[in-house]
This record gives sequence, C-alpha cells and structure tokens, in this order.
Amino acid sequence: MCLGLPMRILDIRGAEALCQGRGEVRRVSMVLLDPQPVGAWVLVHLDTARQPLTAEEAATIDRALDALETVARGGAVDHLFADLVDREPELPPHLRPAPS
Repeated sequence: MCLGLPMRILDIRGAEALCQGRGEVRRVSMVLLDPQPVGAWVLVHLDTARQPLTAEEAATIDRALDALETVARGGAVDHLFADLVDREPELPPHLRPAPS
C-alpha cells in the first residue's frame, strides 16, 4: 500500500524541493506541480509531490496517519476523529437514493 504524506516545503532547487513532514526530511520531485512557494504543503507519494494542500488538509491527513499507527499498536483513535464521532455516516449525493 502506498500512502501519501503531507510535507511542508523547506527549500526549492529547480524541479526538486527539500520537504519535511512526519518527522523526516526528504528530497521531493516537484515536476508534477505548478511552482509552489517555500512553506507550502504538498501531498507526497514515492518522493514525488502530487498535489498542493492547505494547512488544514495536511493536518487532517496527519491525524488519519496517526490513527493508523495508533490502531496498529492496539490503541483507541476516537480523539483523532472528533468530527466523526457520534454522527451517522452520510452517502455522497451521487450515491443517495432518488426521492420518491
């Protein structure tokens, strides 16, 4: 399984950026994106930035990755998904039954 990691751009040199996220620093290819400023968040797959992220999106992905690590250790994750606890799941509009 390949997971995308949210990473913040620290420095850019040509088509490559030095990015930091989830406790590590990596050199990341930026060839698939329009130019991004230092400090921007990007979603990285296999050392290639695939899409820009907002800080909120990056934080949401980080919480989901934290949850995966916690579950793998047998821990509870409700605190990482406070926005989802105690609410019914909703189907996206295109999957909802047509009104009768």
